[in-house]
Amino acid sequence: MRVELLTPDAPPNPQPAADPSAFAKAVDDVGAVLVRATRAEDGYAAGVGSLQNAVLERARADVALSVTTAAAQRAAQAITAILNMQI
Repeated sequence: MRVELLTPDAPPNPQPAADPSAFAKAVDDVGAVLVRATRAEDGYAAGVGSLQNAVLERARADVALSVTTAAAQRAAQAITAILNMQI
């Protein structure tokens, strides 16, 4: 039996190190979007802002909240799958 070493045809692509504060930053960013939406709605109610701005900021907040919720559900499913693995 003859064994030959495998030589890669492309250099390895190292993954960048994970930022431990990335999750906290993402949560802070979603909170900031929600605060902007609330301020835009309050401005419209006070007669200072426009309805268009209030609706746009609320739509942005809704999308950010939907994406965050979907990511949290995926993470929870992954953790559940790991915890249900047989050892």
